[in-house]
Amino acid sequence: MNYHVLTLFPEMIENGLNTSIIGRAIEKGLISLNAVDIRGFSVNKHKRVDDYPYGGGAGMVMQAEPVYRAYETVREQIGRRPRVVYLTPQGRVFSQAVAEELAGEEDLVFLCGHYEGIDERVLEEVVTDNISIGDYVLTGGELPAMVMIDAISRLVPGVLNNDVSAEFESFYDNLLEYPQYSRPEEWHGKKVPEVLLSGHHGNVEKWRRQQSLIRTAERRPDLLKEAKLTKKDVEYLENACQNIETMLK
Repeated sequence: MNYHVLTLFPEMIENGLNTSIIGRAIEKGLISLNAVDIRGFSVNKHKRVDDYPYGGGAGMVMQAEPVYRAYETVREQIGRRPRVVYLTPQGRVFSQAVAEELAGEEDLVFLCGHYEGIDERVLEEVVTDNISIGDYVLTGGELPAMVMIDAISRLVPGVLNNDVSAEFESFYDNLLEYPQYSRPEEWHGKKVPEVLLSGHHGNVEKWRRQQSLIRTAERRPDLLKEAKLTKKDVEYLENACQNIETMLK
């Protein structure tokens, strides 16, 4: 997976992603990161990339030409028109399903806006996907881009030490992850559930599935509507939850 981030703050992207699991994946060549400074493509001798909006209003707007030039450089490097994600509160909401969809790409370009946004004309020309990480406004698209790159990279083979863990974490089957425990067996008077100490893998998996069901019903009941539930799952929830029929509608 090759990531190309068009940004006014390339050092923010590089510093944020060149550590921990993602940093190690970059070192191993499992993913690559190309932070492209849009200012380097300014047509202004002072390297300005923004101007006042037509029609008036507060703030400034990023100009189309520097963004387009930065995009064209990446497109020429790749040799084809890549998928371009514009980080905006107006886009579809990012989810694990979207991460899985994007993980199938060979190259992804992230366009990070600032100020009051980017000239609409260049967005119409180059953007393929408008995506939001939530219903709130940030100062720029760099943090959303890093969030998405982190989530997508975990699905790239070899990035996680335990490739199975990406499959069984939160949102697998649209369910939240079960509770996790480590040593010691007792801490502050609280003991690890006996089933996890039993060594019986079948019982452990059954317990974990049930805990995922309960946790999802309690914390994110909206997810149950799209969850992949078996008949046993539904029966278990019916016995454990009073309002399960409402949750599943």
